[in-house]
Amino acid sequence: MTTYLDFEKPLSVIEGKAEELRAMARSDATLDVEKEAAGLDAKARDMLANLYKGLTPWQKAQVSRHPERPHCKDYVEALFTEWTPLAGDRNFADDHAVMGGLARLGDRAVMVIGHEKGHDTQSRIQRNFGMARPEGYRKAIRLMQMAGRFGLPVVTLIDTPGAYPGKGAEERGQSEAIARSTQACLSLGVPLVSVVIGEGGSGGAVAFATADRVAMLEHSIYSVISPEGCASILWKDSDKMREAAEALRLTAQDLQKLGVIDRIIPEPLGGAHRDGAAAVASVGAALQETLATFDGQELDAIRAARRRKFLDMGSKGLAA
Repeated sequence: MTTYLDFEKPLSVIEGKAEELRAMARSDATLDVEKEAAGLDAKARDMLANLYKGLTPWQKAQVSRHPERPHCKDYVEALFTEWTPLAGDRNFADDHAVMGGLARLGDRAVMVIGHEKGHDTQSRIQRNFGMARPEGYRKAIRLMQMAGRFGLPVVTLIDTPGAYPGKGAEERGQSEAIARSTQACLSLGVPLVSVVIGEGGSGGAVAFATADRVAMLEHSIYSVISPEGCASILWKDSDKMREAAEALRLTAQDLQKLGVIDRIIPEPLGGAHRDGAAAVASVGAALQETLATFDGQELDAIRAARRRKFLDMGSKGLAA
């Protein structure tokens, strides 16, 4: 059963009627409803195209959080072969909000690191809704350093509301772990490619996405703070999240214009949650194409260009 977002409610009525007609036909073979159902399907497709043609930033934020949107685990299972998960930070514990391991993308050996939110209540609790603790970032650092030693490109898949703000995480050095992970990205001596597949929230996302190339799915978001958090701080009213989403410039389209990201990966009509397989395939093609651009490049030059990219970020706007 499809989960409809608030702005998709008119669509749910039409698709629901089409399904009702087909259910009646299944229970009574004498009924011929396919013509009427097909007409409703066409009307629903047109409505879906119109809805997704002009999504507001807040609506994109809703799409990026859709519970049926493919998560990191789905991408790993569909795109990568010879997946060998690696666990633990060798210091405190294993953080299930961060998954990582060795794998192959086509014929290329890579290190994969990503946030995993979980798919149901039990897995979401186990994965802490994709909010990493310090041990998650330290695990990522360990895996990046391993990739550097063995000359493996790193692929990171970003999908987090932000780093976990709990007391225990703060006591174990959350901000320091995020900073070290960001530093590890900048220091990495192999190519690093990041894709924001859902939410890219705050330093929790930057810690994995300080990359040579950063791509975003068409309806994903990437921001220093959530719209609700921004509204609570600026207006003392979380209900102003729509205004906050507009002000944050958090969409892929805005961020590409600002030079924060390098590429937008198209999603199927209606968002990645309506055709997860197609969305995953698009990300896989983009990853293979992007990684191929680093073939034959000197590793020191790759690292220097990555550092320069982030040092120069925003300099055009300051000069203006």
